[in-house]
Amino acid sequence: MNLFYFIAFLSILFALLVIFSKNPVHSVLYLILTFFTFTIHYVLLNAQFLAIVNFIVYMGAIMVLFLFVIMLLNLNKDTEPVKSSLVKFAGIIGGACLLVVIVAAVKALGKSDPVILKQADLGLVKNLGKILFGQFLLPFEVSSLLLFSAMVGAVLLATKDKPVKA
Repeated sequence: MNLFYFIAFLSILFALLVIFSKNPVHSVLYLILTFFTFTIHYVLLNAQFLAIVNFIVYMGAIMVLFLFVIMLLNLNKDTEPVKSSLVKFAGIIGGACLLVVIVAAVKALGKSDPVILKQADLGLVKNLGKILFGQFLLPFEVSSLLLFSAMVGAVLLATKDKPVKA
């Protein structure tokens, strides 16, 4: 139980560092650490499939995409537009709402009972594999063919046409 609270503290700390970091690249790196702590939470909850998907998809693919976008945008202080007072007021309202939610969560922390699973092997990858490759084998294979055809189409669209010499 102490490990859960430590990882929860790290999740909140890294999420706050994402928000308050001045450098956008550091912010994305803190977001990767936040997603890693979520992966640890999924493992503690015995949901290995969600942990693997979170690790591969969010930490791997999406965060690399965020880093590429930030590097391509070339964010400079000179090109940043001045925010209007309406945007600043909306930020204050959003921050106040976040503060209310955090206070309510802290108040409800001691009142909740722990969740006890009736099936201990509920989130195991073995059970998902049995269902996925048993009952849903045909839709799984059809979706893999659709993803493959989308990948081939993306490669064909991305390649430049070479002019035909007469």
